[in-house]
This record gives sequence, structure tokens and C-alpha cells, in this order.
Amino acid sequence: MATHPDARTRIVVLVSGNGSNLQAVLDACDEGRLPAHVVAVVSNRSGAFALERAAAAGVPSVHVGKHADESRRDYDARLADVVAGFGPDLVVLAGWMRILTSDFLGWFPNRVINLHPARPGELPGVNAIERAWHEALAGERTATGVMVHLVPDEGVDDGPVLATADVPIRPDDTLDTLAERVHAVEHRLLVDTIATLCHHTSNTP
Repeated sequence: MATHPDARTRIVVLVSGNGSNLQAVLDACDEGRLPAHVVAVVSNRSGAFALERAAAAGVPSVHVGKHADESRRDYDARLADVVAGFGPDLVVLAGWMRILTSDFLGWFPNRVINLHPARPGELPGVNAIERAWHEALAGERTATGVMVHLVPDEGVDDGPVLATADVPIRPDDTLDTLAERVHAVEHRLLVDTIATLCHHTSNTP
């Protein structure tokens, strides 16, 4: 990885929605906190605000929508072809709301990482923050968290963990206040993890 002339890690970000974590990565690259640059942003949703964030940053943005008669594997193979065209060292799933098959993952072994707003082994899948908050209201938990993990296969939010952080749930939390704190931790943890990966790859022969 990071074998290109400018030696910065080339990142492609896959995102389905607003893209606040994408923005955190773009800002960190722009400010020099990451020895990396986002070479493309890809979304499966044409209306994703993340595509506007990419355009504002001067980063190529691509919508790769699923055709009505297309299988998951055929879509993933086509997606992989698009992503591979940007020569990424690292593929970051930042709010990507599709489970990727081996037809995508096989192109990028040990190079796909995912951000999930829960602790390892907890609350896999969608709406993890909302589910944590409801469990707290029911007296079933006092904290949640964030993790960044590798995506080696089709498992849901259960790949090898790269980094994790706890987020306490306060007695006076609303869903909005909890979500705001979780997102702040997501932004920091994702950037810090990518920075560690950049350092590792830059020192790999």
C-alpha cells in the first residue's frame, strides 16, 4: 500500500447517507492530520449528501446504484470494478448501508474497514444508537460505544477489531444528545484508526 508517487495513502470512501464521518476524514486530510487523501467517494444512493460533501472538497464522487434485475453479487462485482479504478490503498465504509459479498471484498483483502456505532459484539446492523438508547431507557445498559473493524467476509459488524471506544449513556440523555456524542467519538476514532493504518503501511516493505 501507499506505493504511489506522493506516498500518501489513497482512500476510497463508501457511504450511503449524510457523510459526517466522510467529512471528518476529508478535514483531517486537508489539515495534514492524515498522511492520506480521499481519491473518490462512492454511494449507492444518488441523493446522498455525502456526494455533495465530496464535490465541495474537489473529490470525485460516483453514484453506483443497483439495477432492478441485478443480483447482489453482480452489483458487488460492478462496484468493485469502479472502486478498483481509483487505485485505493484503503476502502473505508462510513455509513455504507449494504452488506458486501466476496465479489467485492475479494478485490481488496485486508483493505476494507468499517465504522460501527456500538461496541464489539453488541448491536450489529442498523439503528444501533437508537437501540442502545432504548435499552438504556429499559435499564438494560449504561453505555454503548464505537468500533472500527476489518471487513474480511459477509459477517455483519463482526470483523477483527482495529479500535474501540466506550460512550456512556447519561440518565438525562435524549436520543439526539446520545447520537451527537457517539458521532463525535466516531469522527475521532475513525481518523485515529486510519492514521495508524497509514503509519503501518508506510513502514511496510
